[in-house]
Amino acid sequence: MNIVIIGYGGMGAYHADRLKKIKDIDVIGAYDIDPARAALAEKDGYVAYKSADAVFADKAVDAVLIATPNDVHPEYVERAAKAGKAALCEKPAAVDTATFDKMVENARKGGTLLEVHQNRRWDSDFLMVQDILASGLLGKLERVESYVMGANGIPGGWRKIKAHGGGMMLDWGVHLIDQLCILMDAPIDRLYCAPSYKQGFDVDDAFTLEMFSGGVSYNCRVDTNSFVSLPRWMLYGSDGTAIIEDWDCHGKIVTAVYGTDAQPVGIQAGNGFTKTMAYRPHESVKEYPLPARRFDNDAFYRNFALTVAGKAQPHVKNDEVRRVLAIMETALRGGEHKNLSL
Repeated sequence: MNIVIIGYGGMGAYHADRLKKIKDIDVIGAYDIDPARAALAEKDGYVAYKSADAVFADKAVDAVLIATPNDVHPEYVERAAKAGKAALCEKPAAVDTATFDKMVENARKGGTLLEVHQNRRWDSDFLMVQDILASGLLGKLERVESYVMGANGIPGGWRKIKAHGGGMMLDWGVHLIDQLCILMDAPIDRLYCAPSYKQGFDVDDAFTLEMFSGGVSYNCRVDTNSFVSLPRWMLYGSDGTAIIEDWDCHGKIVTAVYGTDAQPVGIQAGNGFTKTMAYRPHESVKEYPLPARRFDNDAFYRNFALTVAGKAQPHVKNDEVRRVLAIMETALRGGEHKNLSL
């Protein structure tokens, strides 16, 4: 499959480098409105197309990878569909569900594939979360917490601008919500969100989101002004708790041991004494290491190539993409929202 990258910025160049390892995909060129980035694409060994028209007119091109600012995605998806070319689109595919619906309809009319790069379904830490829950060690799942913290502010120029689809909800929120939706087995009936605008831009620089589905609380928090990180994941069940501390997947699982006569040991807590919030006696708990890390970093690309070739179905389905967009639309309104079915 011959693919051209539209938008040879940081993400476009990243994709080009990753795609070198995929035997079924050949990056044959790139197009960027910035002459410096076009020159870099040529230096990196790709054809630097002079215009988008030239990309879509080239019969050798089977697909385009769209890595432009978010607000430009719909235009290129529509043009790809009209030219009969598949589109691999960076996330978020669109800034709202109505726009995404039009993109899906354009691809349908053109008989072409539109797939969105929601690739963090294959992150090692998330695969580990799934393995922990599947093990049953935690008992009945009660609460999931997912944190991504940084101290460098909102990155890049256009990501600070609402009209371009900037902000952390449309950046990291896509991935974290997508991951949590995969863990859910029921619709979201209630959510609460507190977006932050403390850095003075018209887009959110942080947010805290809590969603309730099937009696389980699913939480995520993104912050671009936190100089100390929280754990990447916390999982709470009726019989135990798991922590994944960081991207390198350090952590542990601690579960209850029932049937012992161990009594809670009180501790001094500030100016008071507590048994309720003390640690359980060591004989009443058991500690396990986290499961082995799993790696499948190129699964998304391989699946895209096979789907374009008619040999597979897309891993990231457009109704799943739309659900995430709908959740983000609701969340960015802020506050509590009840009686949902998301």
